[in-house]
Amino acid sequence: MPNNNISRSEIEGVSLDLWQYCLKNNFAGYDPYDALNSPLLSKGPWARSRLFRLAATQGLKRFPVNIRPVLLIPKTQNPKALAIFLKAALRLRAAEMIDGAGILDYLIKRIGELRTPEANYYGWGYSFPWQTRTILVPRGAPNLVCTIFVADALLDAYDIIGKVECLKMARTAVDYIFNELFWSEKGSAGFSYPQPGIKEHTYNANLLGAALLSRISQVTREKNYLEAALTVAGYAASCQNEDGSWYYGERAESRWIDNFHTGYNLMALRDLKKYAETDEFDQTIKKGFSFYIKNFFRQDGAPKYYHDRVYPIDSHCLAQSIITLEAFRDLNEDARQLSLSALTWGLANMWSGKGYFYYQRNHFYINRIPYMRWTEAWMLLALSNLLEAFK
Repeated sequence: MPNNNISRSEIEGVSLDLWQYCLKNNFAGYDPYDALNSPLLSKGPWARSRLFRLAATQGLKRFPVNIRPVLLIPKTQNPKALAIFLKAALRLRAAEMIDGAGILDYLIKRIGELRTPEANYYGWGYSFPWQTRTILVPRGAPNLVCTIFVADALLDAYDIIGKVECLKMARTAVDYIFNELFWSEKGSAGFSYPQPGIKEHTYNANLLGAALLSRISQVTREKNYLEAALTVAGYAASCQNEDGSWYYGERAESRWIDNFHTGYNLMALRDLKKYAETDEFDQTIKKGFSFYIKNFFRQDGAPKYYHDRVYPIDSHCLAQSIITLEAFRDLNEDARQLSLSALTWGLANMWSGKGYFYYQRNHFYINRIPYMRWTEAWMLLALSNLLEAFK
């Protein structure tokens, strides 16, 4: 494994530069999946075609030159990004790197304003419509993953600074997930994603949902949340492959294995262990992390996107790699060194020097577009986690 001499002061410097970039832009920006925010692409007879919408979304995501201003796509504040920024700001404030009281209040206020009322619940969705392989999800429509990340960040704020309104918002979000998205039948259980009523298994979404329910159960002492969490997590854990990996989902077209979703799975199981106070998933975690650390990194520390091929090297994978490796460093003595090696590689190859990280590096070119949710928020969280771990 390569040596590196990265210091805490260097990590602090990059963290502050990135924080200032995001603050200057009011936490708003473009997203890899925001093509349908373009009035040129979302209106007209062509916009009624699922294949056109899918091609437009995937094509713009892969295009290495930012033509969004030409397509009249606006920069937006994304609720999931604001949640990740809130988690990072709480950690940077604890490290005495920012005077974050006003910013924390602002982020919590904006998160509350961007909620989507669902009957008596709160939910959050993305700031753009997005076309999956099968359905079109409207802008702002609450979905499981976005709502999970927001509720989890609000619980962080409740735990760290005692914001009671954060607990109230998180509680209503969990009620939405439990009452409207949870399902169990014929020996399996999960949460509907990306919309209510869809009973398919997306393993990272199910495990993240289970972790959130176990966390709120510890706060409220409501056993029905915990029972649902353990039922869903038990099924998802049983779907782990023999080598320790997980496919993204159960559908035939979802059988890929990637870095950051595997990281989500492991982090969710770690939270389940903590909040449910259970050892049920210990072997699943050990097996999964062993696969993770052996299959998702090059010798120089660069994070691979997929387990069986390197490119594209993605800053979201870089961020989740740092978070996952730091969280499980007790399971492997090389985890801390690999985390620092990944960051060292990232700073040399993905850091712009202008206050933000690039989106992706491919074999023959670099996509230098800064994406606020996908890249900058996640890298700020990874850096703040690393600084917290050093402390």
